[in-house]
Amino acid sequence: MFDRLCPIDSHPEDSIFLFGARQTGKSTFLRNKFPGSIYIDLLNTELKSRFSRKPSLLYEMLYDKEKGTLIIIDEIPEVPELLNEVHRLISEKELVFILCGSSARKLKRKGYNTLGGRAYPVHLFPLVSAEIPDFDLTKALTHGMLPAHYLAKNPERRLSAYIDVYLKEEIKEEALVRNLSSFQRFLEVAALTNGEILNNNNIAQDCGVSANTVASYFEILEDTLIGFKVPAYNKVIKRRLVQAPRFYYFDIGVVNHLLHRKELTRGTTDYGHAFEHFVIQELRAWLSYKDSDERLSYWRTYTGMEVDAVIGDARVAIEIKSVEEVLPRHLKGLKAFAEEYPGCRSIIVSLDPINRRIGNIECICLFAEANVDHRAINRCNIIILFASI
Repeated sequence: MFDRLCPIDSHPEDSIFLFGARQTGKSTFLRNKFPGSIYIDLLNTELKSRFSRKPSLLYEMLYDKEKGTLIIIDEIPEVPELLNEVHRLISEKELVFILCGSSARKLKRKGYNTLGGRAYPVHLFPLVSAEIPDFDLTKALTHGMLPAHYLAKNPERRLSAYIDVYLKEEIKEEALVRNLSSFQRFLEVAALTNGEILNNNNIAQDCGVSANTVASYFEILEDTLIGFKVPAYNKVIKRRLVQAPRFYYFDIGVVNHLLHRKELTRGTTDYGHAFEHFVIQELRAWLSYKDSDERLSYWRTYTGMEVDAVIGDARVAIEIKSVEEVLPRHLKGLKAFAEEYPGCRSIIVSLDPINRRIGNIECICLFAEANVDHRAINRCNIIILFASI
């Protein structure tokens, strides 16, 4: 069992929408954290059927509970009509709900009751390294960070089921696309461009659909929490900046499966892409778990100068390299960024085992292999780093 960092208080006073992609561990997390709560699982076919026929059953079931009683409803998007009853129970009986779901699309699409601010959103992401005892970077980059996949000896079958069954069936069930084969092709092309600047026209040509269709496909992935966009930092000082966002799948294991990458070797381009994705994945989760209101973005000029991650209003700039020795050429983007925004904290994270400072740039090793002398290396550098930003 993993000790998750998701910031839900042990005795929540307010109701919560807990969102996270399938298999991030939402149900396990909630059952372990709140063993005494009333738990309603809408993946139970009989319960789902009864509540669908008569949503007011929820009110009848809970109206006599004491003020502050915690009720967890798992997969609330399966019966969104229950939200009216939840609203009534919060308002009249002052009950506390945790409403769990893997997609907000059903709620948004049909305009269901979102409780008018009576529940605040929290996200559960794939595992982060700080949650895993004896964390293994190679396993994380290869298998991904979904709990069941990270722990599996052979995650291929689980990844295949996740993508070929869940994704396709989820899309098919919601009637979100007319042509599943074109959507499958889109999933693969999106994996090929994972972490790159979005160009819907180019992707449309590769998929044989329109650019508008591609845009709608990306919206589906975001709404079902399967992917996310990192916007471009757009505060222009001198240099002309790229404005288009980058797209990432929510977990590196999904990308590996779609691209048929089974083994990653240090020093290769694929390893570098996976390492960058992993760090972005961790950054995104940490910022959310810290309840930060700062935006994660990237910076790129039209001349090709680039910084992989910018936090807030140029408060922190992070370059991500999977190299085992940081060289001056790896620092060009950070130096260019610092010229434009001299007050920023500049960091390069890598696999270089010697932590040091080069001018104003901090060089931080995130992880060391087991055979490296750890006397000068803190294996928790990633935890210390992210906690400090």
